[in-house]
Amino acid sequence: MTDITRRLYDGHPVWPGDTPCSFELTWKMREGASVNVGKLTTTTHLGTHLDAPWHYVEDGGKLESVPLSVLIGPCQVVDARGQRALDAPFLRSLELRAERVLFYTGQPDEWRDFPQEFTHVLPAAVDYLAERGVKLFGTDAPSVDPLTSKDLPGHKAFARHGIYIVEGLALGTVRPGGYELIALPLRLEGADASPVRAILR
Repeated sequence: MTDITRRLYDGHPVWPGDTPCSFELTWKMREGASVNVGKLTTTTHLGTHLDAPWHYVEDGGKLESVPLSVLIGPCQVVDARGQRALDAPFLRSLELRAERVLFYTGQPDEWRDFPQEFTHVLPAAVDYLAERGVKLFGTDAPSVDPLTSKDLPGHKAFARHGIYIVEGLALGTVRPGGYELIALPLRLEGADASPVRAILR
């Protein structure tokens, strides 16, 4: 079993301008409290996370609309290092065999600073993934669109095809091939996203 979830910690980098990640103890046994209790303040898009369609489409489904069946099952890990953008020709060169496909683009498994450049996904590539029956797309990048994108063509293409997105995976130690994926979010009602604990076995 391999944990492909980014380690979270106080001050973990977040998307520029998003809510900083902060963890602190509000009750402390060393100061006389009966237990230690922590407080977590963060964005819903922290580290390894699942986007709900509502994040990028106003009438899209919120987090509770994402079927658990999509988040558990056979998956394929693809080595996509060296690709500035995932395009249809590159995807056609692969033998895609699973409904869940995770792309290792070369992002380190731990971010000390938020990445400014990373591999994004072109809409034509999403069209091809849909033709192949893909239901879940995963990436080690923090987004499927470039950092400066405002119209989010990648996200919108995934929305058109009903393909769910997991971003920020930690895939640096994973060999390409077939696995079983489990990537479960918090049960947040009405949310746009949630951190997930993602594992392969």
